[in-house]
Amino acid sequence: MSRQIGLDTVFLRPTPRIAHTEYSLNYHTSLFKDSVRELHDAWDLDFLWCTNDGPIDWCKAGRCTDMGHGEYASDGGDRRDQSLCPFGGPEEVHEFDPLREYDLPSRRELVRSYEECYRKLSDSNPNQLVTGGYYKTLISGAVQAFGWDMLLQAAADEDRFAQVLERLARYTLQYNLAWAETSIEAFIQHDDMVWTQGPFLRPDFYRRVIFPLYRRLWEPLKRAGKRVIFCSDGTWDMFYDDVAACGADGFCFEPSNNLDAAVSKYGKTHVIIASKVDCRTLTFSPWKQVQAEIDATLPLAKLCPGFIWAVGNHIPANVSDEMCKRYIEYLRAHWQR
Repeated sequence: MSRQIGLDTVFLRPTPRIAHTEYSLNYHTSLFKDSVRELHDAWDLDFLWCTNDGPIDWCKAGRCTDMGHGEYASDGGDRRDQSLCPFGGPEEVHEFDPLREYDLPSRRELVRSYEECYRKLSDSNPNQLVTGGYYKTLISGAVQAFGWDMLLQAAADEDRFAQVLERLARYTLQYNLAWAETSIEAFIQHDDMVWTQGPFLRPDFYRRVIFPLYRRLWEPLKRAGKRVIFCSDGTWDMFYDDVAACGADGFCFEPSNNLDAAVSKYGKTHVIIASKVDCRTLTFSPWKQVQAEIDATLPLAKLCPGFIWAVGNHIPANVSDEMCKRYIEYLRAHWQR
């Protein structure tokens, strides 16, 4: 593990091997004794994906819709049922203003909170590059506030829904401005703007409304010299060019996206956090299929100075210890540049 490898990769500098990160290793409690940091180091993680939406809990401050949580932990203790949407209909959504609904910490408070959090995480994970970031940006923010059903009803009126996203962007910008004043080197902008099947809104709406808002959100971070990495679940490879044009320095995506196309066009100029290794393969398939996905990714990864290897979407708790160990041992044996 090496924070320097993570940092050099993010800035597209030469490294002795492919950089590495993973998600949800904390669920695999049987693989470490005292702390998840042991596993971060034992698995040679160089980069930790982190976001922080600030000190305000939306569901305590105002109306929001808890979409629930599936059973990822081995004991099922992280399961939550979905709550009822507190918005009475699309009209209420169209009038929604997150600043009025949830309030906003002062810039000084946010900067202090973010810097303290970043320093604490970095100190507790000295061998990894820790990111800053914001999770509930536009669509993810709308999902948390309204839930999917009400969001889709409200989005049927594109002009009024665009105004809702504009207000969410103004709200998110205040958090990005605070992050820009911290000492982070890299920033994750997370927004689940699509589904696994692809866009759920008209592509023109993304290009007319959503992507210009991303550009505005990233300007202060870019001015401050932070590397901006855009992350979305689902399939959004049809938007690689749009996201790059907004100013993203990197892409983080799942195996449903076309990795070959990303490497072909952006492998020399952008950070790519991905692989062809699917969490479902690790969970349900024999080793030879996992190995095939690793082998299909390795030559692509070695073409890219900014490649950070990760299983997509994460490594859930029901992946066996045996499979986990076989995966990391094989990857470690083949990731030298």
